Amino acid sequence: MIVERFTGIPISSKPAAEPQTEKRPPRGPATAEDAVLLVGHGSHCKISAAQMHTIGDLAAEAMPDRIVEVGFLEMTAPPAGVVLDELVARGAKRVVIIPLMLLAASHSKSDVPAIVVEGRLRHPGVELLFGSPLGISPELVQIGAANLEAVGGAGLPLVVVARGTSDPDANSDAVKLSRLLGEWVQTDFLFNGFTGMTWPLVPDALNQVAAALNGQDWDTGGPGTNQPGQPKRIALFFGFLCNGKLIERARNQIAEFTERTGIEVVDAGYFGPDPLLVDIITRRVAEAIDGQPTVNCDTCAYRAAFPGQEDKVGQPIGIGHSHLAAEHRASGHSHDHDHSHDHGHSH
Repeated sequence: MIVERFTGIPISSKPAAEPQTEKRPPRGPATAEDAVLLVGHGSHCKISAAQMHTIGDLAAEAMPDRIVEVGFLEMTAPPAGVVLDELVARGAKRVVIIPLMLLAASHSKSDVPAIVVEGRLRHPGVELLFGSPLGISPELVQIGAANLEAVGGAGLPLVVVARGTSDPDANSDAVKLSRLLGEWVQTDFLFNGFTGMTWPLVPDALNQVAAALNGQDWDTGGPGTNQPGQPKRIALFFGFLCNGKLIERARNQIAEFTERTGIEVVDAGYFGPDPLLVDIITRRVAEAIDGQPTVNCDTCAYRAAFPGQEDKVGQPIGIGHSHLAAEHRASGHSHDHDHSHDHGHSH
């Protein structure tokens, strides 16, 4: 679904010291033995927090017999651990904890599992099950393709911008998801950029795209492609679940690129709180209950010794935003994901 393009999110201002604290009414039944806790990272962006809660609302509607709530690691209230305690207080005997995140990077491999471990210590009589993040799913490809088609970007040379992480495995998943999207919309030119933590960054990616396309015939013959004599156009999709400062900062960089090169960038937005996400979430819940999570561990940075990251191998969970994120926030730490924390994980 196409969501609001420009949100007026301040890019350069410092984030507020306190997390977003909007109080929301409880979802679902007042009491239930089965519950689902969706754990997002959190953001100083109110729009991002609202979109995450909208996803929670959609999931709750799809699972009316379960309590479904949303908690966060940092920057947005309520903290996931506090929400877990509230679910138990509402009678939950089994809670499935799902990272409300696109790919399996450090937060979903280390910080969310830490919430499960700490929760088991506090509530030994409650069954706490850990599920997988959204992952590389056909529904995500469908959402991205629908966005591109809605703005006339299907078939154009395509750039997909992802968040970027210190985990090579997650970065490779972002590229795979981009490739699937490119196949769906039948482009014959695909390039990836990242907003931080890895390469190429958005400005570098756009410059490389301009150099590549200026050296080839723009009439590639595919649907929606540039024709001789027409202004040069490329499509861009953000591989982000919700909006935030990173997207708006990238949009400023894209505007500068267009002004400098004359290449029009057709902005197809990001995933947003699309109803198709519910299919993924309910599938992840069922997998967790059946004991079949889909997290890939073979090339995980906490198992495979990537150059420069050897110290991650075998690290315990919860080195990043664990302890329910409360101690993390109390320390006064804040960031826009342009950080270099090492998060732990053990298999």
